[in-house]
Amino acid sequence: MTLRGLVGTAFAVVLALSASAQSEDGPMARILSFSDLLGWESDTHQDALEVFLNTCDRIKGREWPQVCALAQQQSNAKTFFELFFRPVLIEDTAPPLFTGYFEPELSGSRVRTPTYRHPVYAMPRDRAVRSPYFTRQDIGQGALSNRGLEIAWVDNAVELFFLQVQGSGRIKLTNGTTIRVGYAGHNGHNYSSIGQELVRRGVYTEHQVSAQVIKNWVKRNPIEGQSLLYSNPSYVFFKERKRLKASAGPIGAMSRSITPMRSIAVDPGFVTLGAPVWVEKDGQAPLRRLMIAQDTGSAIKGAQRADIFYGTGDQAGDVAGRIRDTGRMIVLMPIQLAYGLEEKSEQ
Repeated sequence: MTLRGLVGTAFAVVLALSASAQSEDGPMARILSFSDLLGWESDTHQDALEVFLNTCDRIKGREWPQVCALAQQQSNAKTFFELFFRPVLIEDTAPPLFTGYFEPELSGSRVRTPTYRHPVYAMPRDRAVRSPYFTRQDIGQGALSNRGLEIAWVDNAVELFFLQVQGSGRIKLTNGTTIRVGYAGHNGHNYSSIGQELVRRGVYTEHQVSAQVIKNWVKRNPIEGQSLLYSNPSYVFFKERKRLKASAGPIGAMSRSITPMRSIAVDPGFVTLGAPVWVEKDGQAPLRRLMIAQDTGSAIKGAQRADIFYGTGDQAGDVAGRIRDTGRMIVLMPIQLAYGLEEKSEQ
């Protein structure tokens, strides 16, 4: 029994882990104690509880509604997590990896001008009947022109590229207003890293590549830069989030706003969306914090893989773009699920 594909049901995840715990190639699960979590005592658990409450009513699985109801009655967040959850370390063969993401802010216009000439496209109606759809190069060369799909026009092709990588963002228009856009779908082509393409071309080493390095290189090399962007055939379409308040974070995979430094994107084949996850990220800026799995991403694959949401704007983007660290993440499972996992693992 494999773990991949058992999305959204914590009980199914437990069964899958239990069945594969005896396989050399399958994922492994081990129940820990809270004393095993580095930095657990010093975290601000109330902040994590508030983020958990934002989406706990949307968690799939028969054990979660009761846990969510109990969470709403708690005055001591740390005690709540320790009473009703158990930490479970889930590992597969892939090495642990933490990266960061953010909500970009772009400059744009509702109409095309010589400055604002790169379109932010809505989902084409014929995408559903054509798979895969036009490539990034096809679209960049006009495959969707004159179809009325433009939400706005922006002034920078590489910033638009990273808006697509992040999946949501803000566009400040020439009249001073700001619109919010969110992920609506993609063209059906697999994502290919342009950072890795620069490494392959011998332009940079793997440790030199970051979002800012890529942006600067494309700016200095506009012709080769366009070719670099086209090397990723995947293309993301957007929809305007008209009801999303300016103070709210972007919408995550659970259709609710996510929170800077408390929300993470995970692989839902291993981690139930909405579950608390203890993060122990190493690197130059170590992080020990309880976060909530409220988002996903096409590049987020594996039991020990997470993308940390750093917030909105250039400053958050500068930090997020440098994150590529090891460490470990521990899922907090409702206590009855953890005990069931323990019992099956011992059989």
